[in-house]
Amino acid sequence: MDRGEPIGLMEPLIVGESSPRRGALTDLAVELAAKSAGFRRSLPAGVQAALADLVRAMNCYYSNLIEGHNTHPVEIERALAGDYSADPRKRDLQLEAKAHIAVQAWLDGGALGRTAATAEGVCAIHRTFCALLPDALLWVEDPDSGQRLRVVPGAFRETDVKVGLHVPVSAGAVPRFLHRFEQAYANLGKTDAILAAAAAHHRLLWIHPFLDGNGRVARLLSHAMLRDALDTGALWSAARGLARNAATYKSLLAAADLPRRNDLDGRGSLSEEALTEFTHFFLTTCLDQVTFMESLVEPDRLRARILLWTAEEVHLGHLPQKASAVLEAVLYRGELPRGDVAALIGASDRHARRLTAALLDKGILTSTAAGAPLRLVFPATLAGRWMPGLFPEQP
Repeated sequence: MDRGEPIGLMEPLIVGESSPRRGALTDLAVELAAKSAGFRRSLPAGVQAALADLVRAMNCYYSNLIEGHNTHPVEIERALAGDYSADPRKRDLQLEAKAHIAVQAWLDGGALGRTAATAEGVCAIHRTFCALLPDALLWVEDPDSGQRLRVVPGAFRETDVKVGLHVPVSAGAVPRFLHRFEQAYANLGKTDAILAAAAAHHRLLWIHPFLDGNGRVARLLSHAMLRDALDTGALWSAARGLARNAATYKSLLAAADLPRRNDLDGRGSLSEEALTEFTHFFLTTCLDQVTFMESLVEPDRLRARILLWTAEEVHLGHLPQKASAVLEAVLYRGELPRGDVAALIGASDRHARRLTAALLDKGILTSTAAGAPLRLVFPATLAGRWMPGLFPEQP
């Protein structure tokens, strides 16, 4: 049923250029663009690929945490290798995490092009994610009636819902509001596109198009929009910062649901001031995360942490001698042709093959094919040593 709510109920959809608060947001957007571009340029291509894989696991972990699902990246890494918990609940959460990573990799590969902020793009994200979930995670319970409802991948809800104090638009009105959403957020200029990643995040949650999964879809959508607007290379994500400030994140989202406060609060039905505050928080969080990731992979510090770990592994007999030389070369170049290993370590081809195999077996190097170059991997099990602070140590 469509109760005929006017589309204007969702305005403003972005902080307008006439707003006195717009200048500060524009400055943040410019700073974020410069910071993100500089960070990407500072990394060799091979290190970028390894870091993007780890960021997907990190993003998944923190996005799950916001939803109340605590699946540590080590458990996620095991799931990616097909090693699942015997506990059905933990196994379902591992499958959920695996689905999230698959969807983000799909987005990072440019699957939606520049059409993420469209009705079809939003549905595609939900459909792709939910289609990979176990059946047990595709059911929700109506808090009033107790009725169990099945979440259909990519399908809009067919019932009215209430989220906290917010009552989203009627189920039949969802397509109309998403059409307006698409008009507002697709095909924007660069600065507006950066601001829209934050604004669309809230407005999608305000519409609440799906029975379940709206928060995760909103975070994946923002990730995709920022990837397109900033060409981030998927090397950082807002999810860690949002989870670490979850109370503020949720309170600002709730505040942005509220109607216009007074005649100085924009011209739309909803509060422009509250949307400004959420946008400022979101962009500041993004900046913090770029800075944090930059500090983790600062070349000299990252090299020192990895080589210290490697020296300990060699001393304990877990890795062959001269493993450090190979890892250092991969860090510097981004990738290392296999044929270069023997000359690099001053040993025979046979010894070079044994050393390469040991590093591959340890899961710290990877290769797309038998003769392909060696590239770095950032295993979740070593994140505490190599990338301290990225996520908590496993209990």
